[in-house]
Amino acid sequence: QVQLVESGGGLVQAGGSLRLSCAASGDIRTINDMGWYRQAPGKQRELVAAITSGGSTNYADSVRSRFTISRDNDKSALWLQMNSLKPEDTAVYYCNCDVNFWSGLRRVYWGQGTQVTVSS
Repeated sequence: QVQLVESGGGLVQAGGSLRLSCAASGDIRTINDMGWYRQAPGKQRELVAAITSGGSTNYADSVRSRFTISRDNDKSALWLQMNSLKPEDTAVYYCNCDVNFWSGLRRVYWGQGTQVTVSS
């Protein structure tokens, strides 16, 4: 079993910054792709940014150049630096990890979500 613990959400004014963190714990051998998703009220969950174990990144067009995703493979940790925040970035942000276990099993896990609210 794996636990994903997120932190760093909150209320910020437009133009401000926040840094989200996600820490994975459990009997983990390696983690493949890691990512951040978000879901605004009345909308579907969408990919914000993803990063492979090798460090290749992918961003939604709406956040490219404003957000930066990073990870530490040794610590099973993931971050999202969010700059120049806009009211439309308001959503619950979820951490996502594709985990390989020592048993040979592989499973995707989601964090509990952290609220980000950007006021205009």
